[in-house]
Order: sequence, then structure tokens, then C-alpha cells
Amino acid sequence: MTSLTIEPSGIPTIQQVIVTDDTLSADLSDGRTIAVPLAWYLRLLQGSIEERNDWRLVGSGNGIHWNQLDEDISIKNLILGQPSGESQKSFQQWLSSRVTTVRSSNVIQTPISQRSVLICLVAAQFSTVG
Repeated sequence: MTSLTIEPSGIPTIQQVIVTDDTLSADLSDGRTIAVPLAWYLRLLQGSIEERNDWRLVGSGNGIHWNQLDEDISIKNLILGQPSGESQKSFQQWLSSRVTTVRSSNVIQTPISQRSVLICLVAAQFSTVG
């Protein structure tokens, strides 16, 4: 049986990151661009444009970190085509902990589940009554 091994010295670094509505793309130091479905990383998929664009390179370009979304993706996982290993339970806990800011009964854009949005809208209506 043969297996793929990647030597750390042979792994390119990430130079640039672009996140669209459905794709995460990383430009690498060796000239390649790797693009993967955003659906592989549910926190990114749930994030706002502002949150998705708030990233920084970590480990001298060996990974990407999104502070507002608490998401980290390594170049190794991108090269190997490995989606997030986060459990559904962990993701649901993170999703339910997201904060929605309500001002004058308007919900500021924060991608969360539809049920949470409905709860926030109802709460906003009650807070303006009386």
C-alpha cells in the first residue's frame, strides 16, 4: 500500500485569501490557487461579508485565522482537500452563541439561523411596546 506524505519543507505558503459567497480561494507561494467550496467550512458559510474578510495569515503563511468566526484552516488541509472536522454539536453550540444586535427593532446583519432571527424580531417588537 502506498500513501501520500507531504514534507513540511515542500509545502507552499498562503500569500492571499479571497472568500466569496460560495468559495474559499488561496493563492500560494508556488503560483497555484486552491479553491474549495465554502460549504466545507460552516462558520465561514454563516459569516457576514465583513467577518469573512477579517482574516489573517498565521504560522508564516501556513494557515488562515478568522478571529470573529473563531475559524482556522491550514494550508495542508486545503492542499489535501479536507473539509472542516468540526462536529455538528460544536457547530450548533457556536451558532447558537452568536450575538445579534438589535437597534430600534432592526436586526443588524448577522447570519444566524432563521429561528433565532424570528425570536430576535419578536423580542424587539415586545421591547418597543409600552
